[in-house]
Amino acid sequence: MKIVFATNNPNKLKEIQTLIPKEIEIISLKEIGCTEDIPETGDTLEANAFQKVHYIKENYNYDCFADDTGLEIDTLNGAPGVYSARYAGPEKSAEANIEKILNELQGKENRSAKFRTAIALTLNNEEHLFEGEINGHISKVKQGNEGFGYDPIFMPENEKRSFAQMSMEEKGTISHRGRAVKKLVAYLNNLSSPDTEQ
Repeated sequence: MKIVFATNNPNKLKEIQTLIPKEIEIISLKEIGCTEDIPETGDTLEANAFQKVHYIKENYNYDCFADDTGLEIDTLNGAPGVYSARYAGPEKSAEANIEKILNELQGKENRSAKFRTAIALTLNNEEHLFEGEINGHISKVKQGNEGFGYDPIFMPENEKRSFAQMSMEEKGTISHRGRAVKKLVAYLNNLSSPDTEQ
């Protein structure tokens, strides 16, 4: 099975490729000739994910899946949430986003947070949604050099390391995106199973 993953983020593409079994071939937007920034104007993660798959279906006629992910911090009333990528500005700088969060949480006792991922899928004229989340907290300083985005300051529950201190494989077994992808893969595997009635 081949399917397009609607992202221009090379880090996300790499992470998804480590989570998806080799029987499912991921095609990047670059490979289908899509180099433009796909609009993300929804006010929820789910809306943004579906906006991306609709854009690819309407403009390139490919079945595909897309994710949108948000970091939701309790003390900040769920911010940055749907604005996670551009929290510190439209340039989408991970460093600037992290600095803004750390500044806003200075002196705050409650540093609880969660990561949430919504994956939208269009396939055979049907639409599906797969979600994953993980609770944790925001560390006071950056820790680790792996991963991307907010990984250096997110400490998942029951862990003494940030996502940025884990290998991509380790992160994938517990992360929000990993959990959503598992549901996506289970659905795709079920479709391709010889016992499944089409």
